[in-house]
Amino acid sequence: MGTIIYDARKIKAYEDIRALGEYAGKEQEYIDELWKGLLFDAELMKEFMYYLDHHALLDEVRCEGYGLTDLYVWNISKYNLYRDLGKNPVECNKEAMVLDSFMSMIEMKKNPEEYCRWLSQDNGMDRF
Repeated sequence: MGTIIYDARKIKAYEDIRALGEYAGKEQEYIDELWKGLLFDAELMKEFMYYLDHHALLDEVRCEGYGLTDLYVWNISKYNLYRDLGKNPVECNKEAMVLDSFMSMIEMKKNPEEYCRWLSQDNGMDRF
């Protein structure tokens, strides 16, 4: 009889991503897409597990020099811009912004030129 080996951390991470996604008001399709992206990127999965344990970004993964913290700030800036706010209000769901940052990194790794262009525009990270 063969031995079955499974990684209980990934099961816990999946449960946590579903709970975070629900709390953040994300659709199941979004959560599934994010989970798939994390499964196929060991570095990002490590970052996500660190976030679950410490509620902070490890910020080791880089794409074209940008990390998750850069994408987090960029997502917050987009949120404020779309809502015509000059500041980050209490009602901004920070968990949603973190999930969006992970999704942004997954997408940025697929198409770095487009994201670098967005991030370096006047409303992007390079203005800081």
